[in-house]
Amino acid sequence: MAKDQGVKTPAKTPVTKSTRAPAAKAAPVAAKVVPAPAPKRRTSPQQFWREVQVEGRKVTWTPWKETWITSVMVAIMVVITAIFFSVVDGSLNFLMQQFLRLAG
Repeated sequence: MAKDQGVKTPAKTPVTKSTRAPAAKAAPVAAKVVPAPAPKRRTSPQQFWREVQVEGRKVTWTPWKETWITSVMVAIMVVITAIFFSVVDGSLNFLMQQFLRLAG
């Protein structure tokens, strides 16, 4: 394959007793035996729903007041951000109109 790609391979040097490295015994390779995974049992819808309810009871839910305050804060920040970007967009639009009026 190296010949097909135009890559030169290094010349082989003859191996003599004086240049030969001592032979190391290769350790036998042990084959890993991986057990096949056990087939998963299907869960019935009733069992699934019971597990969902059990997990739902473990959740620490936030109080309604905290949820309401957080939602209002998010809405306020969205409105402030929308106003900010509207002002920036309007300013850039005005500047581009003035620049184009000077150029034309």
